[in-house]
Amino acid sequence: MAELSTLARPYAKAAFAYAQQASDLSGWSAALATAAAVSQSEKVSELLENPQLTSEQRADIFLSIISDDLSESGKNFIRLLAENHRLPLLPEISALFEELKAQAESTLEVEVVSARALSDAQAAELTKALGNKFGREVHLHSSVDETLLGGAIVRAGDTVIDGTVRGRLAKLAEAMNS
Repeated sequence: MAELSTLARPYAKAAFAYAQQASDLSGWSAALATAAAVSQSEKVSELLENPQLTSEQRADIFLSIISDDLSESGKNFIRLLAENHRLPLLPEISALFEELKAQAESTLEVEVVSARALSDAQAAELTKALGNKFGREVHLHSSVDETLLGGAIVRAGDTVIDGTVRGRLAKLAEAMNS
């Protein structure tokens, strides 16, 4: 996974810099998300990996599928990715672009997985606390994992906070064994 990030990062940064200069972060975000979704399709994925096709043919096929969703600069970006054999990296490029966009907009996407559904009050309190901790506006996405005994796991970017009962017990056991 780190290798994909390493390969995708320069393309994501270039797309972000261009989108920021053109004041079109949301347009590029939507276009990259669409391109990433299309590239993950089984049939499209097979086409992208077909060694009999040239880079230009791959780009033309890909653009014939999504050209309505792309600006001229977006089409050029797809052609560049095809030329460098990087079309399969579109999902990773899109994810890295979203991280850069969130950072520029001072927002943070936070995923909370809890044993039970969070009430509105709990979600608001957690959003406020995380906003203070990270110094950003927090967009909270919560889900329920009934296999957890209690507590929650919070994922915010590269930060993971394990507040589950299982996590606390593991820390206690580790402390007792050391």
